[in-house]
Amino acid sequence: MSNWVEHTEVSNRVAGGTVHGDLYQAENVTITHHHPVPAPGPVVRPVRVGTVPPLASAFQPRPGLREEIDRARERHATVVLTQVLSGGGGVGKSQLAAAYAWQAHAGGVGVLVWVNAAESAQMIVAAYAQAARLVGAPGAAGQDAEADAGAFLDWLAVTERSWLVVLDDLTDLEGAQRWWPRPSAGTNIGGRVLATTRRRDALVTGSGRAVVDIGTYTRTEALDYLDERFSAADAPHFLDDQAEDLVEALGRLPLALAHAAAYMINEGVECTAYLSLFSDRASRLAALLPPGADTDGYGRQVTTSLLLALDAAEHREPAGLATPAIRLAAHLDPAGHPGTVWATQAVTQYLTAHRAVSGASGPVTPDQARAALRLLHHYALLTHTPHDSNRAVRLHALTARAARETTPPADTPATVHAAAYALAEAWPEQEHTARELTAVLRANSDTLADHAGDILWHPVGHPVLFATGRSLHTTGLFGAAVSYWQRLAAAAERLRGVDHPDILLCRTHLAYSYRQAGRTGEAIVIEERVLADRERLLGDDHPHTLNARANLAASYWRAGRTGEAIVIEERVLADRERLLGHDHLDTLSARANLAASYWQAGRTGEAIVIEERVLADRERLLGHDHPDTLRTRANLAASYWQAGRTGEATDLLEQVLADRERVLGDDHPDTIVAANQLRRWRMS
Repeated sequence: MSNWVEHTEVSNRVAGGTVHGDLYQAENVTITHHHPVPAPGPVVRPVRVGTVPPLASAFQPRPGLREEIDRARERHATVVLTQVLSGGGGVGKSQLAAAYAWQAHAGGVGVLVWVNAAESAQMIVAAYAQAARLVGAPGAAGQDAEADAGAFLDWLAVTERSWLVVLDDLTDLEGAQRWWPRPSAGTNIGGRVLATTRRRDALVTGSGRAVVDIGTYTRTEALDYLDERFSAADAPHFLDDQAEDLVEALGRLPLALAHAAAYMINEGVECTAYLSLFSDRASRLAALLPPGADTDGYGRQVTTSLLLALDAAEHREPAGLATPAIRLAAHLDPAGHPGTVWATQAVTQYLTAHRAVSGASGPVTPDQARAALRLLHHYALLTHTPHDSNRAVRLHALTARAARETTPPADTPATVHAAAYALAEAWPEQEHTARELTAVLRANSDTLADHAGDILWHPVGHPVLFATGRSLHTTGLFGAAVSYWQRLAAAAERLRGVDHPDILLCRTHLAYSYRQAGRTGEAIVIEERVLADRERLLGDDHPHTLNARANLAASYWRAGRTGEAIVIEERVLADRERLLGHDHLDTLSARANLAASYWQAGRTGEAIVIEERVLADRERLLGHDHPDTLRTRANLAASYWQAGRTGEATDLLEQVLADRERVLGDDHPDTIVAANQLRRWRMS
């Protein structure tokens, strides 16, 4: 689009004809403000340089953002204030800038300069030089563009005329530093500078510029946009009962909403049908948000816009890390993942391997990996907030999808496995001491598995898949655990076959989930089959066989088949003491299970002797606050109560309840069980 020069009287009509179309070329907006005052003297014709994008169809004025910008201006009324509206691609920053420009135009601003500054600082120089000649700036001889541009800046600092300079899509902040208009030296307070850029580093906020972050539409704004677009197309029925779900799936991103609305109008598709297409994993953004739907004149494909700054970031230090870093982050939960993931060996090795392709040498350090995050943050490709330890790294779901879809298929397996091993490394050894972190890691593992398809099953089931399911057990989410292990077992059987260790492990965990969820009969059916398979494939003394035998005994106990449980548990305990030793944690578990069966069979004295020994061993080996230690205390309290030692039982259970509330939380199933048991004892 070529620049235009207008040197005519300003009418009461907004110039530019019908105001439709939006280039969305901005990624951060800077406004430099002074309150306008009438210029003295004779009427001077206005000067216009550059092409202001027309406002998009169904343009949303976003009054909340406008008020935030105006409030920032009021706080800096006596200086040239630059307000930078930062955010990722496609959030509508250029449209806000254009709205300010059209408003200034209609209000009769004396000089309006709009610069498409995406390519280089030379675009600014050229526009300033042109403006210098039009306003008659002293010293602008038309021979040297930079000299003329400097003359224009000098003129802005002293003129009594009102002016607005817009630097749209500013990428080269370093090169543009010398071209920011300076504060007025005279009485004029009618000068304003407005710039848009993706950049969010220190240069954006320097020299007194204020920053206003621009995010996506609110849900109301997004729905209003679709309503206006469909109504204008005589298709208001397209806004059906799935419209809210659709705007959330599109991340309320103005750019994506515009393309999606055009697609639906062109193809006669309502929100429900389009949402189904969009949610289909096989569908790609290029087909669902195609360039052919660019009725508002964005000028580029959605994927291109979302990743516009990636090439620039790739060439900044640490060079060669931006692209592999965003591709890895794109496979994790858009709502955020821990910053500690980027200090893992899995991530640094992955980045090292990908940087080597570009010719760089030497291993990537955790500090360099973090620097890559900061680089992506500065270019608004993701958001890095180090103070949020559990969700320090976030990115828009559509940006993530664009990054995944532009990853070469040959690179995807390495990226997926790096992300998986990084999550596994970041997983806390003691989940009960880091419940929020564990919940975030589970969410990220689920997201990764959803994007990865079968990749995490090659060459074997990835450890993070099993860590996620075990975490559901630890947290007491047994219903969710049943659903999770059902899915995992089905995948393992489809990909590995009925005798593979992965399927046997999945079945073991599924049976445990059934038992904990109260579905003991289903657990027994699975465990009897698993035990037979383990004995056939591994032999009687293999640790996995012993585990299978112990699990079956636990389900027999739960089903009231206590005698059968005791026979198995006595064998398991003897085998584990012989093969693993008396202090092995599995041996302690076997001893504790046998005590529980003795208790259920009325052999309370024998149960107490064993439980007191197990409690001492677990306190010594695991600590006083470990969930297994707390469980042993609760069991011992129950045995004391059954033996008539009610005072000791009540005191011990009170201690268990207090510890569980502190360690596991009030809503954990083990805490609730202890509270209910203590209440019954006190009432008896």
